[in-house]
Amino acid sequence: MKKLLFGAFALSMLAACNAGEDHLLNQEQTDDLTSGSSVTQRVCPSEDIRKEALANNPDLMARFVDNESKTEKFIDDLKMGRVLADGTVEIPVVVNVLYRTAAENISDAQIASQIATLNNDFGGTNSDVNKIPSEFASVAAGDTKIKFRLDRVIRKSTTVRSWRTNDAMKKTSSKGQDAFKPANYFNIWVVGDMGGVLGYATFPESAGLWNDGVVIAGKYFGTTANAPYNLGRTATHEVGHYLNLRHIWGDGNCATDYVDDTPTQQDKNFGKPTYPQYDLCGGVNRSIQFMNYMDYVDDAAMYMFSAGQKSRMQAITNASGARSGLRIY
Repeated sequence: MKKLLFGAFALSMLAACNAGEDHLLNQEQTDDLTSGSSVTQRVCPSEDIRKEALANNPDLMARFVDNESKTEKFIDDLKMGRVLADGTVEIPVVVNVLYRTAAENISDAQIASQIATLNNDFGGTNSDVNKIPSEFASVAAGDTKIKFRLDRVIRKSTTVRSWRTNDAMKKTSSKGQDAFKPANYFNIWVVGDMGGVLGYATFPESAGLWNDGVVIAGKYFGTTANAPYNLGRTATHEVGHYLNLRHIWGDGNCATDYVDDTPTQQDKNFGKPTYPQYDLCGGVNRSIQFMNYMDYVDDAAMYMFSAGQKSRMQAITNASGARSGLRIY
């Protein structure tokens, strides 16, 4: 329908172009007669010049129609809230569900709960945000300006009982599911079981490659009954990696995560640490940010990103970042 409408629109423009061409000829004749006269009112021939150019250049006309099509889509998207005026990036999400049993074929409600958790955690609207200690409140990210929109769910039955971290679930040839347009869509694979692994992710250097995305074991995806990893924070953590965040301890003793406002700490933390907790690094005893999503604590014990982490994520998703392809809305 749209192609037909645009075809009719193009024809109407050609007719207008011809009329404009006649107008230009008439204007040239008038100008000859009034040469040397003073200008008494503003005259702008830009649109007439454009019409003539469109009539004489089919390639230019094609570009015009394409531009108008894109403009129309932008306006429609703006009306529907897909274009966010505050600069927020809305990432389209594809959830690939690989299941062997009915229980592994997770429900739409469970998927929706995970998308909601991601939007709350990355938007700084999580219900436990008030637990951030005052010491770290000043460096809390708040709204990272990154949102997630479920684009589609792809379900596939498989005979695989348990998956490893070798990306087999990302290939149809190994009884998995190929990624859906990974350069422009954030792919999540939800699998039945990965042994002791909750999930894993690729980093931005893999942007657009066949294996790009995040893998989560189904029983830890979204809001589930599988405490202490039952609040969807496994995906929050892995999406952090996807958006260029390292583990907060830098994967080494007192190593760096390249973020200035996450205090250097000796190692990962587990369970539910009690605040404050101190680590000695470089001769300095620091209160550490174990409640950060990029540590290893239980879901209920993690509830913040830092402002520095927000900057890293925004850098990777901006127009010149490695994940700029996700900006399709």
